[in-house]
Amino acid sequence: MERRQYHIDCCKGDVARYVLLPGDPARISIISKLWDGFQEVASHREYKTNTGVYKGVPISAVSTGIGSPSAGIAVEELARIGVDTMIRVGSCGTIQPNIKCGNLVISAGAVRLEGTSKQYVRPEYPAVASYEVVLALMDAAELLGCNYHVGITASTDSFYCGQGRAGFSGYKSSMTENLISDLQKARVLNLEMETATILTLANLFGIRAGSICTVFEVGPDKFELRGEKDAAQVASEAVKILSEWDARKEVQGKKYWHPSLM
Repeated sequence: MERRQYHIDCCKGDVARYVLLPGDPARISIISKLWDGFQEVASHREYKTNTGVYKGVPISAVSTGIGSPSAGIAVEELARIGVDTMIRVGSCGTIQPNIKCGNLVISAGAVRLEGTSKQYVRPEYPAVASYEVVLALMDAAELLGCNYHVGITASTDSFYCGQGRAGFSGYKSSMTENLISDLQKARVLNLEMETATILTLANLFGIRAGSICTVFEVGPDKFELRGEKDAAQVASEAVKILSEWDARKEVQGKKYWHPSLM
C-alpha cells in the first residue's frame, strides 16, 4: 500500500526503513538535532514526522502520542509504506530499587496490560522485541557509556490507576491493589504505555521492533527529567549499527544476524 496514510500523513518514500518512535511530538526535534541533517515531513494530530541522515544512514522519527491505540496506528501505517525496523524512544517509571533516574531500560519483552494488542491476537501471544534490535541498543549504550538495564517492561492503558498510582481524590481499585508488588516479584523493570503494542504488532507483521526508555520516576516519590537525550542518542546509534549488520547479512546471504558475521 503506497497511498498517503490517513493519520501519519506520509506515503512511501517519505520515511526511511529505520524509524524511531517517541510518544511526545516535542521529542522529534530533540532526536532530529542529533542527526547530520533532517527535514520536516509531516505533522498531523499527534503524529509528527522528520526524516534525515545519521552518520550516513537514512533515518526517520515519528511521534505516536500517548498510549497504545495511537501507537498501534503508527505501526500499522508505517508498515504499510515499507518501514521494517521500529524503535520506541520513550520515558518510563521503574519499580525496581536498583534502577535510578536517568538510567535507560531496553525492553527484551513486555507484559501486555494494555488493550490494543488484544484486538489483534489472543492474550497468550508474547510481546517480544527483535533480538537484533535489543543487541544493537545494547551495543550503542555500551559505545556511548550509558547506564542501562535489559529486561521485561509492563505496558498499561492507564497512567494513574493502571500503574498503581492513586486516581483523583485518592481513588483506588482492588483490581490494582497488588499490581506493583506482583510485577516487582516477577522482575518487571519498568512501566509505560506503548511498548507491548509496538512489539506485538511488529511480530505479527514480520518486522523488527524494540524499545528504549529513560527512567524519569523511581517509585512513587522520586521524579527527575534526566536521560532523554541519552535514549535518543542510543536509539540513533543503534540504527547505524543495524544498518551495518543488515549490509553484512546481505553480502553473506544470511537472513539472521549472528556474531560470526562480524
